[in-house]
Amino acid sequence: MRFAPDTVDSLVCVVDLCNTDPSASRSGTDELATPDQLMTLLRRHAYTGRFDQDDAELQDVHRTRTLLRHVWTLDRDDAVEVVNKMLRDARALPRLVRHDALDWHMHATEPDSPLAERIRVEAALALIDVIRMDETDRLRICAADDCAGLLLDLSRNGLKRFCSVRCGNRVNMIAFRERRADR
Repeated sequence: MRFAPDTVDSLVCVVDLCNTDPSASRSGTDELATPDQLMTLLRRHAYTGRFDQDDAELQDVHRTRTLLRHVWTLDRDDAVEVVNKMLRDARALPRLVRHDALDWHMHATEPDSPLAERIRVEAALALIDVIRMDETDRLRICAADDCAGLLLDLSRNGLKRFCSVRCGNRVNMIAFRERRADR
């Protein structure tokens, strides 16, 4: 699957952000419980701009995480409504920018806009590409029965089922043991 690099980066960030939720995290706890944990996540994704690093910002990002988990599960037509609202609420004005080591890519908020708003808008811009290319089926929930992790399927054949190798191995081992027990 070929999306623009900034689209892939934004979608991967959404997956990482949403998979910190207790319902999807490997630990079963909120892996985004402190402003320091939030900053660690943002550094992995080279986020720039304003960071308040306080509890209010963290709570706003938690609300954004919930919204993005929801939009990830919507069908194409329903996702359009949510994506348009995210852009409208932020009064997003897309423009091309180049900064740091990054080549030309889109931003639609100012660097001093609240962090959660910037995350929502960047996710919305990425989701626009997914929707326009009719590839919303690439946005999935892990197929493991005991996992609610999000996954982004960028494989050529579009058959990725698990959010991680760990989940895939666990499901395959269970199936192997069941087949062996049936013999």
